[in-house]
Amino acid sequence: MKTFNLPKKIAFLCKLAIDAIRLPSVKLHFRQNIDIPDIGEMFSHFTKRHPRYKLIRNKSVGMALVDLGGFSDRSAYISSISRKDQGAFHGKRALRRGFIFSEIDQNSYIKDIHAINISVTERQGRPMDPAYSEKPAFYVKKPHFRYFGILNATGTLVAYCNIATYGNFSATDRLLGYKNNDGVMYLLLVEIICRLIDDHQVQYFMYDTFLGAQEGLRNFKRRLGFQPYRVRYFMTR
Repeated sequence: MKTFNLPKKIAFLCKLAIDAIRLPSVKLHFRQNIDIPDIGEMFSHFTKRHPRYKLIRNKSVGMALVDLGGFSDRSAYISSISRKDQGAFHGKRALRRGFIFSEIDQNSYIKDIHAINISVTERQGRPMDPAYSEKPAFYVKKPHFRYFGILNATGTLVAYCNIATYGNFSATDRLLGYKNNDGVMYLLLVEIICRLIDDHQVQYFMYDTFLGAQEGLRNFKRRLGFQPYRVRYFMTR
């Protein structure tokens, strides 16, 4: 049975509050006219009370963002993560091994996506959501979503990422791949970020949060240029 340690919990919450204050702050805007039902639902999800830390909003502290506007072009971003063991370094390894980045139609890869989804029973120390074990007959393409993947030399999908644009930012919706050391996840996110920089449509790219993530995942994000922010959300038309 777990014991309730009030002093320890208070100390943790105090540290969380201090760390939050020290983080750089940004304003992220949801644009309702992009997709009224979905945007409204996601705004409510992002701004509801955090399920564990009730004093803060769900997606407000330690959010992992890349400030796309901080780069003049994709080469500037690549240069910022090109040192050994950073994202561009690992992405180039994947390219040398024959992996290819592509924007995809999910319905052309239903079997491959399902195989990726059920390839492990847990990620980040947590069991996979049962929804991932379901194999859909058809994917509905949402207008404010884009779908990207990594293909191996035989054309098999080995990793994929769905991103949604909500306003002045885009965010990962699903990001999954086979567990290996080929650098494909780095290649996938590096290329997505480069596409977003090329497009000049959004200011920020979000990959969930640093808060509660295991150290390996936090390091993965840092190698790609993600930094923790304190976020305030607004709804606009």
